[in-house]
Amino acid sequence: MIDKKKPQIVVLTGAGISAESGIKTFRDSDGLWEGYKIEEVATPEAWNEDFIRVLNFYNERRENVKMAKPNGAHFDLVSLESEFEVRIITQNVDDLHERAGSSTILHLHGEINKSRSTSNPNLVYNIVGSQLNPGDKCDLGSQLRPHIVWFGEEVPNIVIASDWVSNADILVVIGTSLQVYPAAGLCRYLPLNKPIITIDPKPLPFIRRNEVFHIQKTAVEGVKDLWPLLEKFHI
Repeated sequence: MIDKKKPQIVVLTGAGISAESGIKTFRDSDGLWEGYKIEEVATPEAWNEDFIRVLNFYNERRENVKMAKPNGAHFDLVSLESEFEVRIITQNVDDLHERAGSSTILHLHGEINKSRSTSNPNLVYNIVGSQLNPGDKCDLGSQLRPHIVWFGEEVPNIVIASDWVSNADILVVIGTSLQVYPAAGLCRYLPLNKPIITIDPKPLPFIRRNEVFHIQKTAVEGVKDLWPLLEKFHI
């Protein structure tokens, strides 16, 4: 049961928070992801063209995630739960928020440690180990694919995320450029009288609707500044 007495903080996290744990960001400066074009490994067309290549690609990413560990930013977000109801919406597919101990997490773009049926998207399974292989099938007998939202696919959890933001007392945005939709549009759902805190070493796009305070630091360093800001906003 949700404690209605606690102020509600919604935290939107992106690649920047995972990067400090050694998980590479989605795109490198040359537009490639681990040497692959996005169209080769992260679209339904890529799966239809060469599903073994896609499986191998995500098997390698899964190994990387298992080697990574939650960093100080992940743990500092958990500590906020002592005073606030904290809901985390993450664009990341890793499980670092879970391993740090956050209570309420919504994955917008899927989860790399899970697979789902290619015939029924509601059939989702935990991956044992780090490998998802050709011949691994769902209960209906269909090949399993990574439980990842690829380019060109709908983002089913965006409806839940929008509802969370619309009921928040404050929105905290960490490690994301706010340039990738539909996640970037979540700020529009925050009530006009509620503030936004952004944490990213780079300047972010101007947000017209709400009072915004930008902490121009990395996730690990920036999250340390949250407590005094929450007091400033009387949260």
